[in-house]
Amino acid sequence: MKPRILFVTPPYHCGVVEVAGRWVPLQFVYLAGAARRAGWEPVMYDAMSAFTGWDEIRAKISDVDPRVVATSAITATLPDAIEVLRMAKTIFPDVVTVIGGVHPTFMADEVMQMGEGCIDYVIRGEGEETLQELLQAIESGTTVDDIKGLSWRDKHGEIIHNTSRPFIQNLDSLAQDWNILDWSLYKYFVIPGSRLGAVSSSRGCSMECTFCSQQKFWQRVWRAREPELVVDEVEMLHREFGVNVFLITDEYPTSERDRWIRILKGLISRNLKVYLLIETRVDDIIRDEDIMELYRAAGVIHVYVGVESPSENVLEAIKKDISVEQSKEALEILRRWDFISETSFVLGFPWDTPESIDEVIRLSLYYNPDFAHFLAITPWPYADLYREVKDYIVVHDYRKYNLIDPVIKPERMSLQEVDAAIMEGYRRFYIKKMEEVSRWPQGLKRDYMIRSMKLIMNSSFLRKKLPVLGEIPSEIQEMLSRLS
Repeated sequence: MKPRILFVTPPYHCGVVEVAGRWVPLQFVYLAGAARRAGWEPVMYDAMSAFTGWDEIRAKISDVDPRVVATSAITATLPDAIEVLRMAKTIFPDVVTVIGGVHPTFMADEVMQMGEGCIDYVIRGEGEETLQELLQAIESGTTVDDIKGLSWRDKHGEIIHNTSRPFIQNLDSLAQDWNILDWSLYKYFVIPGSRLGAVSSSRGCSMECTFCSQQKFWQRVWRAREPELVVDEVEMLHREFGVNVFLITDEYPTSERDRWIRILKGLISRNLKVYLLIETRVDDIIRDEDIMELYRAAGVIHVYVGVESPSENVLEAIKKDISVEQSKEALEILRRWDFISETSFVLGFPWDTPESIDEVIRLSLYYNPDFAHFLAITPWPYADLYREVKDYIVVHDYRKYNLIDPVIKPERMSLQEVDAAIMEGYRRFYIKKMEEVSRWPQGLKRDYMIRSMKLIMNSSFLRKKLPVLGEIPSEIQEMLSRLS
């Protein structure tokens, strides 16, 4: 019988990413493929998507009886990820525990200390090759001293950081195990009857935005898969698992125009009738204005572009490398082609005031995307921004580092005032947007918007704020009831 490794997502919820759907934890699909290559049997329990809690996780660990329990973490999920491994050790004291992800990559010492007694190994960086070698070492009883990308404790309790592992050059060489997923969980609520999948066509980003964790994790290196193999994967998931909505998980899928065109044309040639959700940069939308017809024919329906701020000074400070007018132009292109456009505005910088935030909200109405998010600037402890704002950080509970809860106190505002300003942004933006949508003709985009806005207004993150900020304004409730 093959030894088992159990992958568990921590039962963390903050609301913002759960409004529209339940998302495939793609990293575990790849890691499970690596585990199979090592001769192990992978099992997956997605507690986050299943909305189950600690009792169910305990029962799953007991039932699977794994040799290894593994999880991953971003900053906000770290405390709960550690708790998953702590629980595994209480059930099976001899189980081997592993954690990886963005935060553990940069903060391995901190993670090992926070999880002392319950974390055996931290995998830093890309995890597939490191996990495969680690599982082979565990099974054979050999040393882990030479496994690149691994942090661990020696017999004296000293934390050892092995040499970092170079990036994988051929992403198409990686194995995947789609069968570990409970596909019934993954739905895109905005499109009734949908099954939501995820595909990664590239890894990394060459930009240097100071607030971003991804450019740090990938060291500003961008690597891409072969376009034809990406298209094959989309078709396979559609045919074999019934996926009809795909999140393209890339940080920057459109980085190389010719390659991106090959993906779009490949999808068009397969005639799959699927929807694509993508994120890209405003300057690439401007660059690709002449091929928007390909975007649409390939199935692209929803495009997120990172605007971040309508202030040139802020854009320069965070090294966004775009202009206010470029952002406006990109959103106008998306509107002309009838795509769903989405962007975000970051609030709560140390220099923010009620007046500056009001100006951001006012200018969000000028930009007029279909969806706007008003996010609290979050200082990841390893990001470039952290050094600049650390004196203003007043919240140190990592669970609050979720872009929803303010953790930085501006010089001239309280945290409650920032919180209230964020909610005011949502209120003002969506009142105006609902009035606009009410005048749209019947069709896919109108239905998509109405369903989405109802999900937003009934979301857990908004409801959490209501005791402090009051009930949902009656004008919004009335408008939603009229839209149908």
